Amino acid sequence: MTGRILHFSDVHFGAENTAAVAAALDYAHATPRDLVLITGDVTQKGRRREFEGAAAWIAAMPAPVFVVPGNHDTPYWDLIARLAWPWRRFETLIGHPAVDHQFVGERLAVRGVNTARGAQLRANWSKGVIDLEQTRRAADALAAAPAGALRVLACHHPLLEMIGGPMTGEVKRGREAAQIFAEAGVDLVMTGHVHVPFALPIAAGDHCSYAVGAGTLSLRERGQPAGFNSVEWTEDAIHVTALAWTGSRFEARRTWNLERRKG
Repeated sequence: MTGRILHFSDVHFGAENTAAVAAALDYAHATPRDLVLITGDVTQKGRRREFEGAAAWIAAMPAPVFVVPGNHDTPYWDLIARLAWPWRRFETLIGHPAVDHQFVGERLAVRGVNTARGAQLRANWSKGVIDLEQTRRAADALAAAPAGALRVLACHHPLLEMIGGPMTGEVKRGREAAQIFAEAGVDLVMTGHVHVPFALPIAAGDHCSYAVGAGTLSLRERGQPAGFNSVEWTEDAIHVTALAWTGSRFEARRTWNLERRKG
């Protein structure tokens, strides 16, 4: 059983890299894939026109497409909306649920968890929070996936910090959630937020669960060129390739080869 996910994140419409965004769409149409996954921050400040641009790009992607929200996908300047209905615009215009989003196929099962918040009881609202009840629902759903299917948890903030990364997610209860996912046999926890690609093992369970982060397709680069990930899997291994924008095309920049759990 083999397959491929094209993993995009942090497109930040309103601050997008226009050429890279267009080329990424062309790449997706030219590449066989089981899913296009977008892990949040589809807009820069949650404005309607940014969501409309993001929605048009997502609608032009080859199906199926799976999107979870990020911290930039709340109405940045509208405090009342951020407090009362932070995900109304995302759900209405992007057309994907902010909570308990799910995709199940013969080769692949994906569950979304929302780690972003419109407001928090800490100064930096961009940081992540994960609800453990939502975590357990997601873990149970993925544990029930078809035998042999790749099990993926998608959220915006990395649950475990990338050492040496340009910024932190500081996800409240992130390590506890990562433990729950590992014990449930989740293969990949796929995220964005830090704008730098990475792949690292989660030190829990059988150590065959992995945290995988994608870069950005925006102009908000943090020491890395714009890019995204191609994630391919077989029965024995998962191969994560970070593709980087050269200014005219995407080229493989780095690849991680990860061992899949047996059985």
